[in-house]
Amino acid sequence: MDLMFFAHRSHLAHVDTELAKQNLGRAHHRVVYFLGRHPEISVSELLDVLSVTKQSLGRVMRDLMDRGLVSGRVGERDRRQKLLSLTDKGRALENALFEHLRSNMANAYQAAGETAVTGYWIVMQQLMRAEAREQFRRLHSRQ
Repeated sequence: MDLMFFAHRSHLAHVDTELAKQNLGRAHHRVVYFLGRHPEISVSELLDVLSVTKQSLGRVMRDLMDRGLVSGRVGERDRRQKLLSLTDKGRALENALFEHLRSNMANAYQAAGETAVTGYWIVMQQLMRAEAREQFRRLHSRQ
């Protein structure tokens, strides 16, 4: 547990600093991350993935939309559905925030080697509840 705590804290330190400069926090970070990885995700899917209330997500989304980082459009098949994406400005923020994280992960993977990385993926998936593993699989099957 200590390893996870200190690794997580260190891994996100740069992102936390950059977010703070813009008066943004971890909730904004999570939304920007998932919209960057899954453009045109529906509000309901995002609520499900983040496991937050509609009210909580609403505050963060209003902030991101007011800043011109996120846009939403009505679904083509279901007009009740709202599909969310990053704007060009949002993608620039996502790239700036996650460039460091991607580099950090790549360095760690390279230092650990293929066998350790495979083991890491197994450990991480086994730490997830069954419904989280299913969400993970669903999200990654769309890519």
